[in-house]
Amino acid sequence: MSLVATPAQATTTAELELLTQLIGRPSVTPADAGCQDLIAERLLAIGFQIERLPFGEVSNLWATRGGAGPTLCFAGHTDVVPTGPEDQWTTRPFEPAERDGHMYGRGAADMKSGLAAMVVALEQFVAARPDHDGRLAMLLTSDEEGPAKDGIRRVVEAFQQRGESVDFCVIGECSSVDQFGDRVMVGRRGSIGATLTVLGRQGHVAYPHLADNPIHPALAAMRELAYLEWDGGNTDFPPTSFQITNVRSGTGATNVIPGTAEFDFNLRYSTELSAGAIRKRVVDILDAHRLNYRLDWWLSGEPFLTHPGPLRAAAADAIRNVTGLTPTESTAGGTSDGRFIAKLGTEIVEIGPVNATIHQIDECVRVDDLPRLTAVYRRIMEQLLAQA
Repeated sequence: MSLVATPAQATTTAELELLTQLIGRPSVTPADAGCQDLIAERLLAIGFQIERLPFGEVSNLWATRGGAGPTLCFAGHTDVVPTGPEDQWTTRPFEPAERDGHMYGRGAADMKSGLAAMVVALEQFVAARPDHDGRLAMLLTSDEEGPAKDGIRRVVEAFQQRGESVDFCVIGECSSVDQFGDRVMVGRRGSIGATLTVLGRQGHVAYPHLADNPIHPALAAMRELAYLEWDGGNTDFPPTSFQITNVRSGTGATNVIPGTAEFDFNLRYSTELSAGAIRKRVVDILDAHRLNYRLDWWLSGEPFLTHPGPLRAAAADAIRNVTGLTPTESTAGGTSDGRFIAKLGTEIVEIGPVNATIHQIDECVRVDDLPRLTAVYRRIMEQLLAQA
């Protein structure tokens, strides 16, 4: 057997080596476990300047190379979700294992494969074009899988204060569904939630006239909210979805009317609505049902959309060129750190491997998707910075 690797084999080896090293670092959110140090070392070697932006327990890294012209940023997170029961894994979650054409380990897909491909793509591009136009950047956080309060949110706030601009951003989230390249994310729905506490008066179930059961009127209000047509969506976003996620009431006894009833709910909303409009509509309905209540809101992120332009065109072209597929452009799914980066007026796309095993036992990524992911990232650089 020849020991001389073909170009494709060499690329795969570089990515697998880095991915293996990243998976081997148990970076359960908000820990980084040295992942950013490893990546920073690679980026320093090709002329990047490194800036650390720690907030609380969270590690954030901003790396840049170049000057005049548009900034193209590759963004991602080094933290991973907890493993779950380790005895249910075929191999230990932080001991990367390659078998059956896949690399297994926590974070293999979400999103250390994306990070490995980004770094290798940057190395290849800089080697080919050391005097490239524009500015290359990489933005990393260890707080995406957790509360996401001290990660990219705080970095963007710092960027806004100092006037830092990012023209284009590619996020390495797992965008693909059935095969690599079949979908690219061009936006995300907003997410707003609340805890509704309906107040009544506790009492004996046999004497309802001496109590005030909060559940009965609350159910009518929640039913109206659940079946309300919030909007019809639009060409880029599906209709807004309202979901009750938790219900809490009662003392555990069957002969006691409870004094309170709590409902957690969440809306994933389109650009047809604003957080303010949602709050007002909820309050109007609760007031119409004459509830005595308390409402505690939290806004996880506002909807954002990258309209057709240079980045969407470059992403679609790169995927077609590398995979032969024309990707679906979507805004479905959960939130991502794109919701914070969008506040900079940045064009954003999310391109990554298949999401079928993310957050699961035996999370994995196809090994042969890694060089293709690298090639897509590199071609995006070649297109956008060549236009500078």
